[in-house]
Amino acid sequence: MAKRFFLIVLDSFGIGELPDANLWHDEGSNTLGAIRNHPNFNCPELKKMGLFNIDGVGGGVASPAASYARMREKSMGKDTTIGHWEIAGVVSPKPLPTYPDGFPDEIIKEFEKRTGRRTLCNKPYSGTEVIKDFGREHVKTGALIVYTSADSVFQIAAHEDVVPVKELYEYCEIARGLLVGKHGVGRVIARPFNGEYPFARTANRHDFSLQPPSDTMLNVLQRAGFDTISVGKIYDIFAGSGISESNRTTSNTHGMQVTKDMQDRDFNGLCFVNLVDFDMKYGHRNDVAGYAAAATEFDGFLTSFVKDMREEDVLMITADHGCDPATPSTDHSREYTPMLVYGKGIKSGVDLGTRASFADIGATVLEYFGTAQAGTQGESFLGAVKK
Repeated sequence: MAKRFFLIVLDSFGIGELPDANLWHDEGSNTLGAIRNHPNFNCPELKKMGLFNIDGVGGGVASPAASYARMREKSMGKDTTIGHWEIAGVVSPKPLPTYPDGFPDEIIKEFEKRTGRRTLCNKPYSGTEVIKDFGREHVKTGALIVYTSADSVFQIAAHEDVVPVKELYEYCEIARGLLVGKHGVGRVIARPFNGEYPFARTANRHDFSLQPPSDTMLNVLQRAGFDTISVGKIYDIFAGSGISESNRTTSNTHGMQVTKDMQDRDFNGLCFVNLVDFDMKYGHRNDVAGYAAAATEFDGFLTSFVKDMREEDVLMITADHGCDPATPSTDHSREYTPMLVYGKGIKSGVDLGTRASFADIGATVLEYFGTAQAGTQGESFLGAVKK
C-alpha cells in the first residue's frame, strides 16, 4: 500500500523565544502569543490536536488528538532557508551572510556591469516601503531597486511594465551566480510590482536559493524511489534539489487548495508544503489581526483535511522560525516552533517534550519510509508515536 506523508510548514509560526534569542535581539518574541487572544483567532482544530499542550504554550486540552513537541533550532540562524534545511536534516553551524549596511561595492558594480542597468537603494528596507520610496525613480530611469533585510537575501524589485518578469528573473540568475562563497546569501528574490504610485507587489515573486550544502531528506527519498512533491516555495528553498514535482502557489488559500487536491491523488512519498502568507503578508508587516485570521483560515482547512485522510496517511504541522507581528521589529524572530503529528497509525497525546533540533522531523520522515538517513542529521521520534 502506498504511503503518503503531508508535511506542512506554517511559515514563521513561532511559539516563544529560544534561550539564545538575545543573540538576535529577539528577547520576548512569541508569535503565537501575539495572536492567540485576538478576536480573529479561532482555532479549535489546532487546539484539539494539542497545539496548546506543547511545552511553554499553555491552555491545552485533556486528550490531544495528535502527538506533539516543541522544536528547537540548532542552526545558527532564523531565516527561511536555514530553517527548512534543518527540517530536512541539514544543520547549519554558521549563519548565512547578512548585509546591514548594504552589499559591497564590488558586488553592486559587477551586478550593474552584467545587467547593463544601474541600481537604486542597496540597503535594508521594507519590501512595501522600498517601492514607494524608489519606485518612481525606477520607472523613470529603468534602474533596478536592490535591497536586503535582516535575512540573508538579495532582493530585486522592478515594475513589470519597465522590466518584464522573465527579464527580472534573468537578472536574479545573474545575481545568484555572483553571490557565492563568502557572499553566498540564502536567497536572491525577484520582487516585481505594478500599477501606479504607490504601486503594489504582484504574485510573480520568485526565489533563487543557494543549493543545500549536502543531501537532505528530499534527496534521500528521491533516490529511494519515493515521490517528493513540493507545494509553495519549497522548490525554491531547496533550489529544486531532490524534488520530483513542484506546485507553485500565490497565497495561503491557494496553497491549502493545492494541498487538499493532493489528497485526491495517488502518490507514494512526501508532500512538502509551505504556507508563506503568515510570514510575508502578516509577520513582516506587523499585522496581528491578519496573522490571527490566517491561522483561523488554516484551522478550517485542517478540519476538512483531517476528515479525508486515508488509512496510511500521516500529517505533520510545523514552522521554520518566528516572525512576531506584535514587536517593533518587522524581521524574523528566533523562536521555538510547534510540531503536531497525526494519522490513523499515529498515537494520540504523546508529549515528545522539547526536541534538540528541527532535524528530528526529517529523521522521522525517513524512518517512516524505511530509508536510512544517509548523512542527514536528527533523531527520529517515530518509535514513540507509531502505533
